Amino acid sequence: MPDKKYIRIQRLFDELERKLPSGVGRPVGWIRQPKARAARIPVGVLMVLGGVFSFLPVLGIWMLPFGLLLLAVDVPPLQGPVGSAVVNGRRKWSVWRRVRAARKAAKQP
Repeated sequence: MPDKKYIRIQRLFDELERKLPSGVGRPVGWIRQPKARAARIPVGVLMVLGGVFSFLPVLGIWMLPFGLLLLAVDVPPLQGPVGSAVVNGRRKWSVWRRVRAARKAAKQP
């Protein structure tokens, strides 16, 4: 039976797939399958590198957490820290958006 950390990573991927358009969600679903391990690890490493170099055009900071999520599927020591970081990052993002919306609403007459 998979442990809690692995289940959390899979749940995060499920949420990600639901939020993505179907053209992008399908490849994400494919790369999560166990038979795609040979592709998942190099893609994860490339995504992390792309996230590190997000100051360059085309690359973005979004690549870093996605690459870490991909690597966490196959590297158990990453599952706990990556899962926690993604959950905490999402929580902080939603708080930041609420504060920003409240400030914007307060400025309007």
